[in-house]
Amino acid sequence: MASLMCTLRDHQDDVNWCSFSARLLATCSGDKTLRIYDAHDFSELPFSPLTGHGYSVHCCCFSPCGQFLASCSTDASTLVWSMVTGDIEAVLEHPGRSPVRICALSPDSAHLVSGASDGTLALWNFPSKTLSRTGGVSDTTMAACSFSPCSQMFMTGSTYGDLRLWDLDLNHLLAEKNAHDLGVSCCSFAPSILSGGQVVQFRLASCGQDCLLKIWAISKFASGGFKMILLHTLAGQTAPVLCCAYSSDGQLLVSGSVDKSVKVYDANNAVLLYTLNQHERYVTACSFSPTSPLIATGSMDKTVNIWRLEDRYSGHGFKEESAETSCKGKATAGLSKLLVADWSERDVTEWLVEEGLEGLVDKFKANNIDGTELLSLTKETLASELGIESVGLRSKLLRKVEELKNDSVCSGIPDEFLCPITRELMRDPVIAAG
Repeated sequence: MASLMCTLRDHQDDVNWCSFSARLLATCSGDKTLRIYDAHDFSELPFSPLTGHGYSVHCCCFSPCGQFLASCSTDASTLVWSMVTGDIEAVLEHPGRSPVRICALSPDSAHLVSGASDGTLALWNFPSKTLSRTGGVSDTTMAACSFSPCSQMFMTGSTYGDLRLWDLDLNHLLAEKNAHDLGVSCCSFAPSILSGGQVVQFRLASCGQDCLLKIWAISKFASGGFKMILLHTLAGQTAPVLCCAYSSDGQLLVSGSVDKSVKVYDANNAVLLYTLNQHERYVTACSFSPTSPLIATGSMDKTVNIWRLEDRYSGHGFKEESAETSCKGKATAGLSKLLVADWSERDVTEWLVEEGLEGLVDKFKANNIDGTELLSLTKETLASELGIESVGLRSKLLRKVEELKNDSVCSGIPDEFLCPITRELMRDPVIAAG
């Protein structure tokens, strides 16, 4: 079962978003403020509320380590706050000065994306707090955004009803133009990655004005192509679904609706587990705690409810961890499961350390060996170009590389991607005319 633990009644207007870190809960509202609570006893921190925005605050998100909080507003800015002092660390003014409706931080803390009511996107270098590039879609409002767990791409949803996948150069990778009739409200990547020799697959939840919550599979192939298929359509709510979020292990999925209900699902089997009815108006925000069996839900009734999951579901995705452990884990989460050809030089370095080949790190760094170069290494290049004299070391390295090439275990490949005769992955499938 799920029980109501407490209700926070500090906001003076609609609660628009809520977000957990390992130690804190942040909420934001139409009253122009953000409020910060201790995630253990839900006492408000001394520097709360945060009052830097001039208009309604639409979204807020923590950096993976919990050290910073980003928030965006109708005032056309995204603010970065210190969670140590409550001070504003940076003011990021959106290009064109359009109201900013959504913001998201990448799991590796390298990027921040903000989306505005004119359909524009701004991608920021988060460490330096500088603008990297802009893009977007005209004549629509960006209403949803979520980074993939590998941090190399992100999904947006708009009032057009489309879902669009972007890379870090703001190139379109994929578009599902009719994902939700009448508009997308929210989208959220699951934190896990299914990987194999030829394909990497992600899960995405989205919800919208069509009263539906959908679960998608997004696959990236070694050839560079992408495919998106609908796995489940959940119609458990009777009015537009405004928010959705995965638990930290991707096993549970929560959604909130205009019908005032909160639904909690088994995400893998698309089975409804709980229906929570406590809010008096639309449920606009929801978030799982990453370290305890808690869910926060926010509403237009100006309250935030904290729910505790009991019985057999209370252990899903929750483990106590220090902020330092959480930071290190999230910074590298997913990178080792990418297609090897997509690995950066840093990923290769991490792989060498994991495989007990620390002694080769300096040579690989000096020669800028990324994933593509790693796969092309031979005994000759190792000896002549990288200067690895030990025959045993060269052989060990090549064996490890061969294991990467042969790693084709991927339990998450949809049946539609497999040849019905050979059961092998179809790289460039075609549909024959009937």
